[in-house]
Amino acid sequence: MTTFVRTVFVTCLLLGLSAPFAAAQDQDVEGSQDHPLISRYPGSVITHYVTSEFDEFTLPLGKVVDQKFPKSQHLEGKITRIVYTAPQGRSVLEVFRNYQGALEKAGFETLFTCSAQGCCESGCSSPRVYGSGEYDDYWGPDHGIHYVSAKLARPEGDVYVSLLVDDQGGNFAPNVELYVIEMKPMESGLITVDAASLANDINRTGHASVYGIYFDTGKADIKPESDATLKEIAKLLQSDPNLKLYVVGHTDNQGALELNMDLSRRRAEAVLAALTTKYAVPADRLRAYGDGPYAPVASNDTEDGRAKNRRVELVKQ
Repeated sequence: MTTFVRTVFVTCLLLGLSAPFAAAQDQDVEGSQDHPLISRYPGSVITHYVTSEFDEFTLPLGKVVDQKFPKSQHLEGKITRIVYTAPQGRSVLEVFRNYQGALEKAGFETLFTCSAQGCCESGCSSPRVYGSGEYDDYWGPDHGIHYVSAKLARPEGDVYVSLLVDDQGGNFAPNVELYVIEMKPMESGLITVDAASLANDINRTGHASVYGIYFDTGKADIKPESDATLKEIAKLLQSDPNLKLYVVGHTDNQGALELNMDLSRRRAEAVLAALTTKYAVPADRLRAYGDGPYAPVASNDTEDGRAKNRRVELVKQ
């Protein structure tokens, strides 16, 4: 999988269908339903449905240039993905305009919208960059495609929508690919760390993975719920005055490599700073490094794998 495909995959959950199959399906897939905020175009059928209680999503805010999104917004929250096949005889534009009008009526602010060459000037290869699809094909600006990203501000958490309507690359019924991203904080405190288990891992393998240190997306500021884990790391160092550690930050492979390398380094430095200032660990016992996405412990192709790769490691010097 290319770097571009992996980057775009942040925004996508696998589609797993082909256009002919989608056109032939006449019943909603089992367990699927419309999102409470956005109904389907009348007569449409759900061909794919996936929800994730917490994941990340790259929302396009501009056209594709050189198979990349120069303008985008990184989001985290509950993600619902619904793919519909609209009725035969309805145009892509008609379906899109109905969705667009419904979003505006519901109070959504349009962040970016495009059609044809305004979405992808010189053609884009599969997976579809404004949606998804695991089948290798090529579609250019002459294909029927309309896209909109929008935002609804709410006290209980903002909602973002990514909506693609296209003709599936041929004379098929319109295809609607809808993502609804509901912003909400991740449920934290699910992972506990203790000094004894850290010491055991370091003595056995020379390093220990730490998952109880939390940061906001794209930032290196340690969140307050990380205090319990930092306290256990300090206890580990206090229990063995001769122990010196490398504090190594790791990321998943989503986003630009340079940004991930810088982010992982800054997060490691933030952990070092917290240990030395708040817990009085001597600075000469710690050194901070950032390894970015270069040392994954799981596949980056799944949500669980990416979560395992986003970590801090303590490595014995």
